[in-house]
Amino acid sequence: MTADAPAPSSRLDLRGRRFLVTGGAQGIGAEIVSRLSAQGAGGVVLDLAESTADAPWPAFRVDVTDEGQVSAAVATAVDEGGPFDGVVAAAGIVPSWHSPEDVDLALFDKTMAVNVRGFVVTVKAVAGSLPPGATVVAIGSLNSWRGDPNLLAYAASKHAVLGAMRSMAMALGPKGIRVNGIAPGPVATDALRHRMADRAVRTGDSPEEALEAAARMTSLRRLATPGDIADVALFLSSDLSSAVTGQLIPVDGGLL
Repeated sequence: MTADAPAPSSRLDLRGRRFLVTGGAQGIGAEIVSRLSAQGAGGVVLDLAESTADAPWPAFRVDVTDEGQVSAAVATAVDEGGPFDGVVAAAGIVPSWHSPEDVDLALFDKTMAVNVRGFVVTVKAVAGSLPPGATVVAIGSLNSWRGDPNLLAYAASKHAVLGAMRSMAMALGPKGIRVNGIAPGPVATDALRHRMADRAVRTGDSPEEALEAAARMTSLRRLATPGDIADVALFLSSDLSSAVTGQLIPVDGGLL
């Protein structure tokens, strides 16, 4: 390290910075808010779910697919607290299993709307006011680059998130704004356990057996946690990743 290079700890210091986190009231999004807040950042949450009473940031009850709602919430937040220095688009849904011949097109449209349109709407609302050095982080998936015979709608949406993220990185890079994504594998959340329970009817495995089987597929023999995802979101939102943009970083325990 050169004499004038800042220590790594100082490059994680987010004091004085403001972030907008969609889907930040629960699950992975809430864990990301906690990480950013612990490093001194302030911010705002957009979510249809209600935040817990001890949530560190104020929240707006917003449907991220509705451009009017998102734009109004962002305008209010900027008026009250100033421009944002970063965005984390964590709002998303995972539909129930379906095959190509029985896919519910209404569910397909909803999945695309929340996962893709919601990301684009959010960035559109803030991009014009983001300063040089700002960051955007999207939550993609391993299904951003591979298919799934039971999740056509989800895989299609996450492929689209990857394309949108890379296009944003190219467009905003000359302004000094970095855009990256995180590709979780199966993450040990309550939502995953509920999905495993729903799928048990088809597979015959209990949710516990399904989770254990998923863990055995990884190199580390464990599933990623929301904290693992939040750590990478913190890295991508901090100065430690100052030369990283247009990248989708897997956080999957080593699904190789």
